[in-house]
Amino acid sequence: MLERLKRQVVRYAQQAEREGLCRHRSGNFSIHDKETGYIVITPTGMDRAEMLPEDVVVIDMQGNVVEALTGKKPTSESMMHMAVYKARPEVGAIVHTHSKNATAFAVMNKPIPAIVYELFLLGCKKGYIHVAPYGRPGTKELAESVLKPLSISDVALMQAHGVIAVAGDLKEALLRASYVEELAEIYYKTLTVLGHEPDVVPVEELANWKYPGRLS
Repeated sequence: MLERLKRQVVRYAQQAEREGLCRHRSGNFSIHDKETGYIVITPTGMDRAEMLPEDVVVIDMQGNVVEALTGKKPTSESMMHMAVYKARPEVGAIVHTHSKNATAFAVMNKPIPAIVYELFLLGCKKGYIHVAPYGRPGTKELAESVLKPLSISDVALMQAHGVIAVAGDLKEALLRASYVEELAEIYYKTLTVLGHEPDVVPVEELANWKYPGRLS
């Protein structure tokens, strides 16, 4: 089971790089295995293009290394992953990316509002993508900073840092991180052209979406 999860971590970490969501050694990815309680997580300081499944590290919920076949250390932001899994037990995977447009808004400490309807796909209960306050990478402060935003959404910007997205599996978590980057790009272009804030979709409208009862 863990070997399959390691392959998934490598697959989606490399996909994130191909899609430009993070480059080289930035960002980190994990899966929480509900059967064992272990976290399967990317190693620190390793280019994703060179990463193999045996390089992926297995830790427990206290941060103890359970398995590191090639001697790699887990990402320095493992505390953040552990904190999120403890706060939201239903979450099965976490993606942390450094995509350019979204990170620009994280640097500006500027939330991204519901400029398009697709924001409802990200579980944003307040109608915007929140910015988690700054925390130094690899610290308890960073780990705790994302918990409040992720209590009202499945995605968040991290001030002066990047994006975090959570989901039941790694494919969906990466998709949500990708949506954040697309929304950030649309928001940036809209602000540039208009010169002021665009209209947004009301949070009530986002909450009312459901699959249509009939298709004709």
